[in-house]
Amino acid sequence: MELLHRGTPVCRPQKVCLCPFLPVHPLKVSTCLYIIQHPAEESRVLRTVPLLAACLPEDKCKVLIGRRFSEDRHPELASVCKNSNTLILYPGAGATDLEEADLTSPDPYVIIIIDGTWSQAKDIFFKNSLFRIPKQVQLRTSLSSQYVIRTQPTNACLSTLECAAITLAIVEKNDVIKETVLRPLQALCSFQLQHGAQVHHSKEHLLKNGLYDKPMPKNKRKLRRMELLVNNVKI
Repeated sequence: MELLHRGTPVCRPQKVCLCPFLPVHPLKVSTCLYIIQHPAEESRVLRTVPLLAACLPEDKCKVLIGRRFSEDRHPELASVCKNSNTLILYPGAGATDLEEADLTSPDPYVIIIIDGTWSQAKDIFFKNSLFRIPKQVQLRTSLSSQYVIRTQPTNACLSTLECAAITLAIVEKNDVIKETVLRPLQALCSFQLQHGAQVHHSKEHLLKNGLYDKPMPKNKRKLRRMELLVNNVKI
């Protein structure tokens, strides 16, 4: 059986097919997502963006793949970034908690989300001036990631699909959206665990509990990041 979206099949054996966990019809949302995906994510087998895209109308979830984005080469994206109703989801000192942001505009919102590892997302955000035009927002949530088949840097880190699900629920003021979008991710993780996959604790959890079994990095910056994780310093 195939999970189909925009003509791109994601094939899985029938007994672990995720189609029954997807909405029968794409969710009706006014918000449009722009997923900026690092090229390395394309080759990952257990990605969350295809599941996210399968839950939404085609024109409400647009995926752009690359590392560098300029106004000349990406005029549509540049126009989106200059839209006053566009928000970019990226944590930091300059970010506003989305839960506290003014979302009263009658016009639809556009949310930009960067898809990649944290180091890849950081590189994309800071090396593309377009992404510092929109208002920067972040999620203030105590939700632990349900994407337990992939190691996260910290206990508070969420997958792209989880970030999108929570963000859409807040902007659209509809918690059913979050539950619906998370359902195929929960099924994916359940299937993988049933067939031999192991639960992946965050790197923060492993370091704090003396369970990190890989060689410590020689790079001083990476080593410093690990020290911050152990000492509960936000990075």
